[in-house]
Amino acid sequence: MGSEEYKGSDWGKSLPVPSVQELVRNDPRLLPQRYIQLHTDRPVAPDMAMTPSSSDIPILDFALLAKGDQDETRKLDLACKEWGFFQIINHGVPEEVLLKMKAAIAEFFELPLEEKNKYVQAGNDFQGYGQGYVASEEQKLDWCDVLFLITLPHEIRNLKYWADTIPSFKDAIERYSKEAQKVAEEICANISLLMGMDKDGLQRSYGNTKQAMRMNYYPPCSRPDLVLGINRHSDPDIITLLLQDDEIPGLQIKHKDEWIPVKPIRNAIVVNVGDVMEVLVQFNSIDVLGLNLVYHSVLFVQILSNGMYKSIEHRAITDESKARLSLATFMFPYDELEIGPMECAVDDHRPRMYGNMKYLDYLRYTLGRKMEGKAHLDNTLKIKSSSS
Repeated sequence: MGSEEYKGSDWGKSLPVPSVQELVRNDPRLLPQRYIQLHTDRPVAPDMAMTPSSSDIPILDFALLAKGDQDETRKLDLACKEWGFFQIINHGVPEEVLLKMKAAIAEFFELPLEEKNKYVQAGNDFQGYGQGYVASEEQKLDWCDVLFLITLPHEIRNLKYWADTIPSFKDAIERYSKEAQKVAEEICANISLLMGMDKDGLQRSYGNTKQAMRMNYYPPCSRPDLVLGINRHSDPDIITLLLQDDEIPGLQIKHKDEWIPVKPIRNAIVVNVGDVMEVLVQFNSIDVLGLNLVYHSVLFVQILSNGMYKSIEHRAITDESKARLSLATFMFPYDELEIGPMECAVDDHRPRMYGNMKYLDYLRYTLGRKMEGKAHLDNTLKIKSSSS
């Protein structure tokens, strides 16, 4: 169940910064220079409103997907190919579990600062209360406070970061964590089927997974056109499940060089492809559900289906008058996994695009730097062409 003697996640650390929530409490009009984004990164007027493109983001019926419905399986494939993001409805997570999880997050961020500081990030650990991806005193900061916890498996939890001040906090996480893991595993099982494997094919490759949660609090901002709740990034995991605020939009994804808002759907879960899924498996020719896919065997090589599925840049914007909450649940492979191409999956038609790296090293690299879109993946694993 975790131990007070736990020494840290060994995933990296983030520099301490002031609480944005407290800045707003003390002076709602205050906007320190460190939070004002460069002109190229700021949201512009069209980004701040819901656009017709938002309705194009795929919505999948999870209940049908889990039953093996071929139309829904094709929709999953197209969603991963064309968007890297989709929303799922009828996912089976009880509404009570969702509501109690959201209530627990809200209750944590409503605590007085001195109470929240009992769970502040330690110098050697990415977990805890603070802000992520702060690598230098000069970089621009996100308009967001965070509580980051490793939630599965139980034996690697660090319970000193769990808010025992709130009686319902641990139970809410326990229940949602279990449900989220089932959903994530079912999605990966269906992707395995798309590859021509049995449902456990991917799981056999990435091994026993770890689960972590990032609880986000975005205070209102007097100038939402100047700040970002979270800067553009891709996720360094297999897949991510996101609980959005049901009322206040904030998530945007990069699609065809435009920022598209993801309109909240009550009780839906947003799913996105992570970097590990992009650097995961290549196919050899086999026909699955009428889809002319390629499957080579379960190898951690190049890009999923040679570039078919990619992790997508996304970010969060803020609201001028209302605070917003969200919860991202990450599915990570085991630390010692070697990600990168294997020689048997590379030939004249599929040139080597990526080198090899232990997953823990990739995660440390990613978490130890500021968010820069997909630069982390490109800088660590991607092989630069001789012509560049």
